[in-house]
Amino acid sequence: MKIPIVSVQDMSVRFGDFYAVRDISFEVQRGEVFGFLGANGAGKTTTIRVLCGLLPATSGRVIIDGIDFKPAYTNDIKKRVGYMSQRFTLYNDLSVVENLDFAAALRGVSREIYLTRREVLLDFIGWNRNLKTVVNDLPGGVKQEVALCVALLHDPSIVFLDEPTAGVAPHARMRFWKLIRELAQSGKTIFVSTHYMDEAENCSRIALMRAGELIAIDSPESLKRKTFGDTLYSLRARRKNPSMPLPDVVDIWQPYGANFHLRFRDGVHVAPHLKRLQRDWEITQIAPSLEDVFIKLVEGQNR
Repeated sequence: MKIPIVSVQDMSVRFGDFYAVRDISFEVQRGEVFGFLGANGAGKTTTIRVLCGLLPATSGRVIIDGIDFKPAYTNDIKKRVGYMSQRFTLYNDLSVVENLDFAAALRGVSREIYLTRREVLLDFIGWNRNLKTVVNDLPGGVKQEVALCVALLHDPSIVFLDEPTAGVAPHARMRFWKLIRELAQSGKTIFVSTHYMDEAENCSRIALMRAGELIAIDSPESLKRKTFGDTLYSLRARRKNPSMPLPDVVDIWQPYGANFHLRFRDGVHVAPHLKRLQRDWEITQIAPSLEDVFIKLVEGQNR
């Protein structure tokens, strides 16, 4: 029987009368790239902060790498986790080497181990700059790669990445995810939140949060299949002011660039509706994307 590296059981986080997270339960297996998705305010960052030992849960049970999350064991848990956010991971007015030195001292990494780890990690990200470069002078993508090194200095079992590529150029995001995949292949567990659905496709499983609650958890392909089956269509208008699908038969009618995505309600006989729409639209049956899943499950209640 495999023992999960993260086990969350009926966890809630409450601030006064407000529940930031309400009764969520899930597990993360060792070596997984586990995605954590949700709109702003869904409870993603709050959950990650609890799992990193930065915030106490109001109720429920959390086990990280075999350690029950209790106040007496908080420091033991912190030794086993790495944490990287889109902000405040590095000190912009310090050099790269000063940031690495400080992080190693903060984690209590011995000088000998630190120097070895630093060399390995800088080689891992393909570092070819002067270590005395001030962080503020680095491109956004390079900053995040250095921040990843900082999160890995103490050789944690699991790394939590909270929106790690927000605001980073697309080519830098691709490179960063290449590093994530390599880390997972080396045995690290990666727990990552992101707003980019193309990034989430890289995850072995995904949890979807909405308003503090966990509403779905599965592989990307299973989420698409369970949410849509084979009933999604892409429509491109043939003329101005085309006819619209009838509201009472539509489950999804969502703009995607110059096209629209359409899904009919379950139980609707679609053939006559498609025939009517074909006068004004080019219609193609398509495979759903994670963005389609996100819009339907996460945003759908508020649309």
